[in-house]
Amino acid sequence: MLGRLAFHTGRCRFQQCCFLSLPPPRPPELHRLHYSAGSGSRKLRAGQEAGQISSAQVDRILKANEYSLTLPRGPASHGVLGFHSNMLPSNLPCEDRQSSATCLAGRGGVLFGVFDGHTGPACAHAVSQRLFYYVAVAALPLRTLAELERAVEEERAVTPLLEWHKYPQDLSHPNGGVTSFHSLRNYWQERLETEDEEDEEDEEEEDDNRTTSALVSAFHRLDYDLSVEAQVHLSLTSPRQVSFPGEGLSLTSPLRVALSGCTACVVHISNGVLHVANLGDSRAVLGVQEADGSWSAINLTNDHNAQNPEELQRILGEHPAEQRTVVRHDRLLGLLLPFRAFGDVRFKWSVDMLSRVYETRPDVLSAVGEAVRTMPPHYLTPPYLSAEPEITRHRVGPADKFLVLATDGLWELMHRQMVIQLVGDHLTALQQQRPIIPCEGTTLGDLQRLLLERRGRVLSAPEDQNIATHLIRHALGDDGYGAVAPNRLAKMLSLPVDLARRYRDDITITIIHLNEI
Repeated sequence: MLGRLAFHTGRCRFQQCCFLSLPPPRPPELHRLHYSAGSGSRKLRAGQEAGQISSAQVDRILKANEYSLTLPRGPASHGVLGFHSNMLPSNLPCEDRQSSATCLAGRGGVLFGVFDGHTGPACAHAVSQRLFYYVAVAALPLRTLAELERAVEEERAVTPLLEWHKYPQDLSHPNGGVTSFHSLRNYWQERLETEDEEDEEDEEEEDDNRTTSALVSAFHRLDYDLSVEAQVHLSLTSPRQVSFPGEGLSLTSPLRVALSGCTACVVHISNGVLHVANLGDSRAVLGVQEADGSWSAINLTNDHNAQNPEELQRILGEHPAEQRTVVRHDRLLGLLLPFRAFGDVRFKWSVDMLSRVYETRPDVLSAVGEAVRTMPPHYLTPPYLSAEPEITRHRVGPADKFLVLATDGLWELMHRQMVIQLVGDHLTALQQQRPIIPCEGTTLGDLQRLLLERRGRVLSAPEDQNIATHLIRHALGDDGYGAVAPNRLAKMLSLPVDLARRYRDDITITIIHLNEI
């Protein structure tokens, strides 16, 4: 998310575990242009309605939050060559988040994730900041966890668990500090108390199973901790205290986090094997280059919503007495589109607990937002919503060139095959722009021909070096024939905030480069 590329590492924001990662300085706010619907001249408003913003403004909006990073070759990259990412807000504030990091301890690996929030950005923000720590802790050998616990007990510094790939415009804010750290420490302490070190002997043979188990455990535990932190906070505060603006409206308030929600699509890549953990309706699609040079799009995730027959049957099977009410208008209890998500405790807490909140703490609900002010209808047999991720394993082959992770804002506008085709063609074009290095025997005539060919390719090269930006440009400006219509793109980007959400959602994309074209 920046115009000027930069790579930052830094110490963790958790107040009592500054050794857990390497954070950038406090960043500026996410860039977007704001158009006031009720101000300015008639000519200006007419220009906005007609979508007549300049090409320079279009580029500035599209590229404000882009980022790309090339990883150093070697074992530490686990087969990942680099990645491109971008985010284009529609909601204000933006409800999407993204994360990327390298696991430094244990077996290592590279983690990428996109997170699509609803009922505000609080849950997506918390999960994007915390989930990778839970994955790292879940995957660490018990011996390493024991060393970690001793170091914390003795207040010694320890080798960081994560190296974050963040940049100046990343949406980083304080993430709960002490509470977040205590919850994470409780998690590793429970692992030390309940698991047997002898079970870790066949590490090579069990690596895949361990990664799958670690991802599932991390998702479950973080969702559990978000719920418990909200309950503790609720019990320690009074209505008058929570109704103060600073507390009730804080992005990191445990109550706000737990009452909002988010989907998550996370990929863990280690030694050429990728595991995708999906929760909700974001997607991971693999770009495969066939022998004839054509591109195939391979889904590595399934949507968890009413459009997935298996997912629909799962929900109906878990609530057999509520066949007519558990899914209405393709939504859970008539309200929520995804059937799996973090947070959203008003679809998970017991009837008694949720009833008490609605009866005694209307101040909390009003502080969070309009969407949660009334109890869900037909709330009889919770939990209705699951934080169980669906795991897909794939060994990366030579034909697997890249992986596209994106929130549903992209997939609502573009078919997966078109996405893969655009990325593949763009990577090919970038490859062709590389400098010509003459080999032995190259004549001046050969060199002139190569230079003329390269000049033609450069003249027709894509205008975006960042592939995620290239995708967003096509998603919003597609003319129906595979090209971008500048007027359509300008109109989509100039919509006022109150109208933009009617036409598109927040769009967040990360493209992971796996093999050279």
